[in-house]
Amino acid sequence: MSLFNSINNKTSEAVDLSKKYVEKTNEYYKLKLFQQLTSSFSFLTKMAVIGGFIFLGLIFMAVSGAIALGNYLNSITLSCLIIGGGLMIISLLFYFLRKQIDKIIIRKIAKTYFD
Repeated sequence: MSLFNSINNKTSEAVDLSKKYVEKTNEYYKLKLFQQLTSSFSFLTKMAVIGGFIFLGLIFMAVSGAIALGNYLNSITLSCLIIGGGLMIISLLFYFLRKQIDKIIIRKIAKTYFD
């Protein structure tokens, strides 16, 4: 009988340890998910704020550049066309480099995500 009791006790201990392991693993993954979500949300929030200010700065710089160029050329219309063309060239440059930009972003996010 003691052999059966010993096997029964060891089996019960193994089941208890397995339950504890599953619970701890579940807690770990919940915490890891929380960390990743907060990290991602923080990153997106910072990018939105910084991107917004950069966008506003570019608008003010484009308008002031167009006014200054217009005063120099004595034609506001021509200066607006020049500034608009320059912005279109920059946009096309970013369009053609989009895959390299994606690779850089993926590397940086993967580094954060998998560490």
